[in-house]
Amino acid sequence: MPPGWNLRRRADLSGGEIAYDALGYGPPVILVHGTPGRSFAWRNVASMLADRFTVYVFDLLGFGESERREGLDLSIAAQARLLAELVESLSLQAPAVAGHDIGGAVALRAHLIEKTPFSRIALVDAVALGPWITPATRHVKAHLDVYETMPTDIFEAIVAAHLRSATHRPMGDDALAAYLEQWSGTFGQRLYLQKDAQLDEDDTAAFEPLLGSVEVPVRIVWGEHDAWLPPSIAERLHETIPNSDLRILPETGHFAMEDSPEEVSKALEEFFEAGITSATTR
Repeated sequence: MPPGWNLRRRADLSGGEIAYDALGYGPPVILVHGTPGRSFAWRNVASMLADRFTVYVFDLLGFGESERREGLDLSIAAQARLLAELVESLSLQAPAVAGHDIGGAVALRAHLIEKTPFSRIALVDAVALGPWITPATRHVKAHLDVYETMPTDIFEAIVAAHLRSATHRPMGDDALAAYLEQWSGTFGQRLYLQKDAQLDEDDTAAFEPLLGSVEVPVRIVWGEHDAWLPPSIAERLHETIPNSDLRILPETGHFAMEDSPEEVSKALEEFFEAGITSATTR
């Protein structure tokens, strides 16, 4: 596990065991990471938000410290069901949620398909509108047999190169190592390919027609230099979701929390704080 980042709690859910933790004290906020990341991606944002909120962080099934083995259902649809179960198991009443990358799709699907109530939804460089599978991942999905038999050192170099393209500024060596750790060796290689094989744009197509029915406030936060999901997608999302606003972050790539943790934290804190204010003034 990354130095200084350890999820201390476990939840045994229908699809497998989820590692999670809670930081701080206050109204509940859930942070959902994307692929090929882990909850570690939220470390700086979570610590800043914990001054005002109870921040729940967890590793998606098949990632980080959560259950990782072959044969798991790691689809966005399955991850959304697990998020719904986690919210219920923690007895959270309409928490706020932020989702990055496929974490955004997981949060939206949990809300729109699984009917999990959220008070506010923040989407950070989020998967939502198709097509969203990157060319690099499409190549992996189209040639799984090649990647399965590839020497591990070459495979790890490819994953590292992919991760380096996720930020606008060079990613620090420690952060890169933390993301790569879970995909190292032959076991990590198999699990990486398993998760990519299950990425399916049909899982977001199922809720895409429902985006116009979202009633809770939505904040869209996007890196100006996102090389995986360009800002034009953020603008489309803003036009599609009523009661949404859009923040474009300069000098920021797809992993916005790595490039601009303070700016992401400020955008989320301001947004979630407004929900508390509006609730107390009713």
